[in-house]
Amino acid sequence: MAPLPALPAFPALPTCPAVLPRHLPELDELERLLEQHAQHLHAREVCRVALPGGPGFPVYAIALGSSDPQAPAAGFFGGVHGLERIGAQVVIAFLQSVLHRLPWDCTLQCLLKQVRLVFMPIVNPGGMWAATRANPRGIDLMRNAPVDAKDRVPFLVGGQRLSSGLPWYRGHLGDPMEAESRALCAVVQAELLGRPFSLALDCHSGFGVTDRLWFPYAHTREPMTHLAEVHALKSIFLQAHSQHPYVIEPQSAQYLAHGDLWDHLYQQACQASPRVFLPLTLEMGSWLWIKKNPQQLFSRNGIFNPLITHRHQRVLRRHLGLLDFLARAAASHTQWLPTGEARQLHHRHALDHWY
Repeated sequence: MAPLPALPAFPALPTCPAVLPRHLPELDELERLLEQHAQHLHAREVCRVALPGGPGFPVYAIALGSSDPQAPAAGFFGGVHGLERIGAQVVIAFLQSVLHRLPWDCTLQCLLKQVRLVFMPIVNPGGMWAATRANPRGIDLMRNAPVDAKDRVPFLVGGQRLSSGLPWYRGHLGDPMEAESRALCAVVQAELLGRPFSLALDCHSGFGVTDRLWFPYAHTREPMTHLAEVHALKSIFLQAHSQHPYVIEPQSAQYLAHGDLWDHLYQQACQASPRVFLPLTLEMGSWLWIKKNPQQLFSRNGIFNPLITHRHQRVLRRHLGLLDFLARAAASHTQWLPTGEARQLHHRHALDHWY
């Protein structure tokens, strides 16, 4: 693979030891895309994750579209939990769709003059290779940020410091965040938080039989600062996709958790008001796949991913409309972000609907 163009906007990051990657199909597919479409992309290896006793994997951040630092941006993230491969595959499928349409799609070409798209499809390649939720050091990246829940969290599920041998391990108290967590935060800080408007979608699977779109918070049941903006985003999504399959709600409606990376980043963004940053999490309902094919219960990958070919292809198609909508919503944010009395009205409706 030819060397990838550098992305100067990213700050220098502490990296893991440089080693050659092992085989990982999603990483192979991503690197083929980067090589084939290098002329349209700014890509950089933001971290290299070592594996015990052997080669490791790079973590890539990819950007395309407007180079104006004041342009709005949309970020798409996947593979934070290694077992949830379908999240990485959804993000890669959307990136592939964008890149393959770019040579002939005039509307997409115009869109990318107005918005910057940022991708980190495989945040936790070591966990994906090992088929574990955590990274190779046994730490759950979504329990790894320095944020403690204000109320009681579910035992273990909400994050624990007992042992890396148990799931949902946060790491030792006082330790720095993991290299993968720091890489994700550095990309978001450099590419999203400094803009007047940005949003992010982090793709996961495994919760219930319904696809859910979560927004902050995970650490408290208090409403987020930009509740009105999320309600307005939901409103235009319903107008464009009246038959959508998602339950849209704050994560706290289901459970609280320590160490959520998006709570951590959202709190940083709120310190830079009046900028607006809306982080969303897609939780694909993998229990539905198990219900349709109970044999998946006997496979570690099957608990979190569709294993039957036609169902896997359907899931990849199912969410492309959502990712495309978010890119367009970011580009056109001035047309729908509420202000003045409209913002107050959205806030009241949101409180009535969600709280």
